[in-house]
Amino acid sequence: MPLTASQLKHLEKRLHEERTRLLEQLQDFVGEESSEDSQDLAGDLSKFPTHAADLGTDAANEELEASVATRRSAEIAEIDAALERLATAPETFGLDEQSGEEIPFERLDIIPYARANVAA
Repeated sequence: MPLTASQLKHLEKRLHEERTRLLEQLQDFVGEESSEDSQDLAGDLSKFPTHAADLGTDAANEELEASVATRRSAEIAEIDAALERLATAPETFGLDEQSGEEIPFERLDIIPYARANVAA
């Protein structure tokens, strides 16, 4: 059974909420990065030299943070694509892009930008 108008409206709201949440996370991340860069420019005021292990930890943390930021950006792009699908073809929203089968509303409620069914 296709999604009802009420379900589509609910999913549109969920998409906007999720997009806002992810954008806030991304902005927080960018704010933290610029704050850390400012601290780096000020220099380390400690009398102790930086240990090589600290540099490795810092590099690993930066790599992890960059990965998270990339993932958040990709999720935002998925949400934008879902909003576009919802606006242009609401009758096909919620259908698996490969099989054409309906994606259960329960799955869409959790991941409103889902493009595929989960294999049972």
